[in-house]
Amino acid sequence: MSLEDIKKTSQTKMDQSIAAFKNNLTKIRTGRANPAILDTVQVDYYGSTVPLSQVANVSLIDSRTISVQPWEKSMAAKIEKAIRESDLGLNPASMGDLIRVPMPPMSEERRKEMTKLVRTEGENAKIAVRNLRRDANESVKKLVKDKLASEDEQKRSEAEVQKVTDKHIAEIDQLVAGKEQEIMAV
Repeated sequence: MSLEDIKKTSQTKMDQSIAAFKNNLTKIRTGRANPAILDTVQVDYYGSTVPLSQVANVSLIDSRTISVQPWEKSMAAKIEKAIRESDLGLNPASMGDLIRVPMPPMSEERRKEMTKLVRTEGENAKIAVRNLRRDANESVKKLVKDKLASEDEQKRSEAEVQKVTDKHIAEIDQLVAGKEQEIMAV
């Protein structure tokens, strides 16, 4: 593996860490409704457990209400039960073949808990990025040890990997700040 390969690999893996972090952020509840919050809900579908998105259409009615439209009318009761029993604290209501899921307003205490959760997720993402930096630097040191790269190349590539790491950590900080602002907005 060459120095360029190491840099490209670490850049790609850091980008993947950011994408995973963004995905985790969508699952954290804010004051507004977001269909992604129901991604974790599992429904019993003819004896097997499947994600809600595979048995119903999930969309937004307004900023505080999610609509769930089952593809089979017989699934409405099971979907409603699965949403109610999930640990999301939601109370769905059936209206014919449509299930409305109103998002209750969050208390100030709950908002603060959510911001702590966002910060924790952000810190975990930063740790993942820093671990990737460490792995890249170790790979470079191994190349130097095996006499496949010079020490100057090592210093140069470590500086480039550090720049990429700093960029990704700044992006994580920006995402955390944006999510905190979204949560604290009443």
